[in-house]
Amino acid sequence: MAGILYDARLVKAYEGLLALGEISDEPKQWCEALWEELVFDRELLDEFVFYLEHHFLRDTVKCEGYGLTDLYIWQMNKYNLIGDSGKNTDVCNKDRMVLKAFRDMIDMKKDPAIYIKRMTLGKGMDQA
Repeated sequence: MAGILYDARLVKAYEGLLALGEISDEPKQWCEALWEELVFDRELLDEFVFYLEHHFLRDTVKCEGYGLTDLYIWQMNKYNLIGDSGKNTDVCNKDRMVLKAFRDMIDMKKDPAIYIKRMTLGKGMDQA
């Protein structure tokens, strides 16, 4: 059949996303919405594939100077604050934090000001 492209890497990445979503207790619908955004951002998709293969962030994707690691740490801090634990415990789902960091990066690229404000909220006047 002419005109049909099949990239097994994308299929594996999609399956990896669904698996992480299941581990993270994220609904399949949420994961599919994330996937729809990832496939249109090649740089972010490459970062996601790297994460699936190596289980750490390369942190090459930036928006306004912030990378995925910054968003991951921000997610972790939010979790610690909500959980009132002061630190990430064994029950903290780090895969969920990574998925949410990818979601946040997609959204941050669309409207950076909102995320910059959220991430800098709570810093003292002496901190930039």
